[in-house]
Amino acid sequence: MNQTLWKQHFPEFAASTDKIVAQFMTSATLVSMPLGQHVFYPGKACENYLLMLSGRVKAQILSPDGREIVLYHVEAGESCVLTTSCLLGGNDYPAEGFTESEVTAFVIPAHIFHRCLEQSSFFREFVFRNFSKRLADVIKRMESLAFGSVDQKLAKALLASGEQTIHKTHNELALELGTAREVVSRHLKRFESYGWLTLSRGCIANINLQALSKLLDASEAH
Repeated sequence: MNQTLWKQHFPEFAASTDKIVAQFMTSATLVSMPLGQHVFYPGKACENYLLMLSGRVKAQILSPDGREIVLYHVEAGESCVLTTSCLLGGNDYPAEGFTESEVTAFVIPAHIFHRCLEQSSFFREFVFRNFSKRLADVIKRMESLAFGSVDQKLAKALLASGEQTIHKTHNELALELGTAREVVSRHLKRFESYGWLTLSRGCIANINLQALSKLLDASEAH
């Protein structure tokens, strides 16, 4: 049964001829968790490596005012970036994760994870490739949360005329967007550093309409 699940969700493991990987697969325990169960929480020691087979886990932090901030989701065929980070650094979990549906996963003890990481180049590549990808996804999400709304409003304002040059001050744009001039200036300078426009007194030129449109499309996709 487990071999079938490996082939279905993690075919690279099933196809590997690495003896250490075979031991890793043998050590995996299949677990099931109901909807709404905590998988980890702040301060919890990280004792296992998790590979998702089905369902969905949400990782989040709580702001000082009690607002939930979603970091990422873990779905079938994926590993948890916080779990990997905590195992690599020997740290406790800094956030909470809980199931958003019924979940099945392979659970591998931490000592097996570390032994395979040390002895198998295949496993090291898998772990760090997935860790890098998921970390990049988390960073993109944090950027979206931190800058998204202003970026979207500013992009829409710059795209409104359809022209590559507009004659407006930062203060005028700030009034249109309902934010502070300093905020607009900071975001415009970031756009300029990306090569999307050129700033001068009372003028915004060389506006890259295609890049701003892609920014809006990406934001709406999230």
